[in-house]
Amino acid sequence: MGKTYWLMKSEPDAYSWDDLVAEGEGTWDGVRNHRAANNLRAMQIGDQAFFYHSNIGKEIVGIVTISKSGITDPTDPEAKWAAVKVKPVRKLVRPVTLKEIKADPELAEMELVRLSRLSVASVTPEEWDYILSLAEG
Repeated sequence: MGKTYWLMKSEPDAYSWDDLVAEGEGTWDGVRNHRAANNLRAMQIGDQAFFYHSNIGKEIVGIVTISKSGITDPTDPEAKWAAVKVKPVRKLVRPVTLKEIKADPELAEMELVRLSRLSVASVTPEEWDYILSLAEG
């Protein structure tokens, strides 16, 4: 099986792409939605994810790789929720906005569009390649 792709949302005023780059590696924690948490549990080292600025900007700004999987969320005192560690791979040449994604029929079935409140979503290989083509021409 090939790589699995994801999209991970973060509010940039809480934790931005630049924050991750400055840290070099970050823990993706605080997720309290069962489907999103199951996506975190499914991630494997080497999977890649789009880093999406939610709330402010509403755009995909970069690519991260999963550097550690299967960890318990350190912010969860009951140790029920999942987390992963991520490292930045690269910033996109051009951010791809939610408005662009929603307007594109090629991306109509994307979880980002269909399940808009989901903070950690799966991305098909076709969606991944298509978004990269939009971002990097």
